[in-house]
Amino acid sequence: MFPQLAQFIDLSLLLLRLMVAAVFVTSGWIHVKYPKERAKSIGMPPSVTIFLGVAEVAGGLGVALGVLTQLAAIGLILIMLGAIQRKVFVWHTGFWGKNASGWHYDLMLVLMNLVIACTDGGKYVLWR
Repeated sequence: MFPQLAQFIDLSLLLLRLMVAAVFVTSGWIHVKYPKERAKSIGMPPSVTIFLGVAEVAGGLGVALGVLTQLAAIGLILIMLGAIQRKVFVWHTGFWGKNASGWHYDLMLVLMNLVIACTDGGKYVLWR
């Protein structure tokens, strides 16, 4: 319907990558900065929280900068699948959850990272 929009594919992918990175880098930084508090809120040991935080920051930076973009996006997908598993099977949270805390948000991040992985992040990357 609007073939002219195709010229913005790479810019759109860059903006998508930056949004995904903003979510994961800030979330990961909170995990690393406050491991005990964060561990208590997600029901995991602080060491796991620190590992997840470092992985989120590294994956977020990889996606943002376009460094090993596919690997970074796949790593972030795995983290989010773990979050969905915990919400569904451990906490018994519904799709929408209470106060919008369901796993719909996590699923959106999985799909956003899937687009990034399948397109290799578009043209504006530093290193494939």
